[in-house]
Amino acid sequence: MPTRAFIVANTKLLPVPLVPEIVLHLAEESLPIWQKTEEELAANNIPPPYWAFAWAGGQALARYVLDHPELVAGRCVLDLGAGSGLAGIAAAKARARSVLAVEIDAFAIMAIALNAEANGVAVTTSARDPLADCGPDADVVLVGDLFYERGLAERVLTYLAAARARRALVLVGDPRRSYFPHDRFEPVAEYSVPVTRDLEDAEIKRTAVWRLAETWTAQRAASP
Repeated sequence: MPTRAFIVANTKLLPVPLVPEIVLHLAEESLPIWQKTEEELAANNIPPPYWAFAWAGGQALARYVLDHPELVAGRCVLDLGAGSGLAGIAAAKARARSVLAVEIDAFAIMAIALNAEANGVAVTTSARDPLADCGPDADVVLVGDLFYERGLAERVLTYLAAARARRALVLVGDPRRSYFPHDRFEPVAEYSVPVTRDLEDAEIKRTAVWRLAETWTAQRAASP
């Protein structure tokens, strides 16, 4: 089944709980779309449908960006591991000069395009893995909920340190997941985020927005 048809058939355009200014193509229930992805698309080696949910970190990050538009207004923004594109869409609404949403999942790429269209904003997408090299330049790097696997978390942290060394503002939305290195970050805001109990351990997830610590990035840049 084509990506667009699958997304439209298995999601509904809904407001994001913490960010009702934004609507996304979301799955109303987690199990059916997870099963359909496995059953109907497994032959194509498609990743799980992370793009079909408004994860806690992305919601918190989007809320923070909309409440502090001066952080992104007139600047080039990169939404890393964008999923649904929520953080990038928030940046576009906050008048970023440009927004690039990066995702390696083809279904996420299509979902981001559909979601940007639904919100009347322009978001460019890329399927190129920026963690494989230095990645594109950006004034602001946004990361929502990418610290859920050890190997991925290590790669993301290395990338973010390099981005910060290039003077980018790095903001991460994360509810202190298992592999989130909170000692490397400073919290700048905290929210009680409505989430799906099927996917999380509660209906409300306490989630922070974090800034990469200046002292740690300086040490990292100085190390051989």
